[in-house]
Amino acid sequence: MSQRLAVIAGSVLAAALVLSGCGGDDDGDGGKGGGAESAAAEAEVLAEVAQPKVGEMAGAMGMWTTDRHFVKAGLKKISGYPLAGGKASWEVPLTGEICWSSPTPTKDGKVAVVFQNDKNDPSVCTEVGVVDIERGKLLWRKQGINTSGTSEMFDEVTIGGGTVAAAGTGGSAGWKLDGTPLWKPSDEPCDAVGYAGDATKLIAVRDCGDTDHPKPKVETVDPGTRAVKSTFALPRGTEYVHVVSVDPLVLAADDGEAKGGSGISRFITVDDSAARGKALSTIPADGGKHGTYEAECPATEVTGCAQLAVSKERNALYLATRDPASKSSAARNDLVSFDLGTGKRLRRAPGSDAGRLVPIGLDGGGKVIAYQEASIVGEEGGAVWRVDPATLKSTKLLQNPSDSYEMESRFESDRRLLYAGERLYLGADHVTEPSTVYRTPQPLAVVFGTH
Repeated sequence: MSQRLAVIAGSVLAAALVLSGCGGDDDGDGGKGGGAESAAAEAEVLAEVAQPKVGEMAGAMGMWTTDRHFVKAGLKKISGYPLAGGKASWEVPLTGEICWSSPTPTKDGKVAVVFQNDKNDPSVCTEVGVVDIERGKLLWRKQGINTSGTSEMFDEVTIGGGTVAAAGTGGSAGWKLDGTPLWKPSDEPCDAVGYAGDATKLIAVRDCGDTDHPKPKVETVDPGTRAVKSTFALPRGTEYVHVVSVDPLVLAADDGEAKGGSGISRFITVDDSAARGKALSTIPADGGKHGTYEAECPATEVTGCAQLAVSKERNALYLATRDPASKSSAARNDLVSFDLGTGKRLRRAPGSDAGRLVPIGLDGGGKVIAYQEASIVGEEGGAVWRVDPATLKSTKLLQNPSDSYEMESRFESDRRLLYAGERLYLGADHVTEPSTVYRTPQPLAVVFGTH
């Protein structure tokens, strides 16, 4: 799985940011590393995944790559395509619309999905399955049967420490990766509203209050038994909490007044090494002189935050600002880094003047991959940049064609991105009905690269 890059969990940084910078709250440019464009490959549209015909929006959340396939969730199915695009090599049919999926495959290529069952009730998400995206096979499909004997509805699913954990407003359920049940939905003092996980850890988010007075808390639990290892209670006034990173444990808290619908009022770094979790730092999502940061989290789900980065190696959080710090700057936005231990801002670096930069992944050597958004005003295609964290030298890897800028920009409000094997994969999380504004049909996903 060497080509795979995580997108949703936010473990990356946008281009041109000083990753190794230290020091105080520097208002300078953080070191002018400059950018080299001469090495950029002139990309073209290698392939498109056509949008299925639907009468209304439907869920299609999920996009991954393996060493052999580009994999995209579609309308009631998951399909694997050649890495450069083309006819599907395999398809995994599902019984209904896809509601949620785990963002990053396991090392052996397994992802978890929540989907609907059209035969029973096509409007609710009751089915949990694990798909092997290396082989294109649905390994198992289960339901969480609650104490009343009915199938529980789930909002999201994750894989953490070898456990598949699904949760929603009504309860949660867990299985081993082979499908063996671990726990069923049941009445609990504090409902588990969602889980987040990585290869070794499982994090549970619970709400111990009521609608008018929510009291969320975050637990680090044993993936097999759910025995609580550490508990962190969110500050009073927190309505929702999202898990930005599992290790280190970084949360995005929403007090109901998050600006721009971002779902983030502040970031909190938590030390979960002891039974009682300890807040190490708090970083307001309002960037002061930098304005609001571009990071976003879903309204209520625990996972799914995007356009931010967390580095365990450097113990840092990286964010893109909505506007540059200086009115005289030609850049579309700035990029800033924070020390997760202290919450202090480390460095600032200007972004690009061609388009806004957002983080999408790290390459195999730990260097940063960033996506430069297409420009509608400039009628320019997007681009992919790589940044050396030690020197701040940035190199443009891929320049997308200008004749596809409109199609590319239409992904902005509903997208996920992957850069692997010198190709950029851009896909939508929903299947949509034909546009009444644009003449050209919008694809569900597109592959940019060179032959």
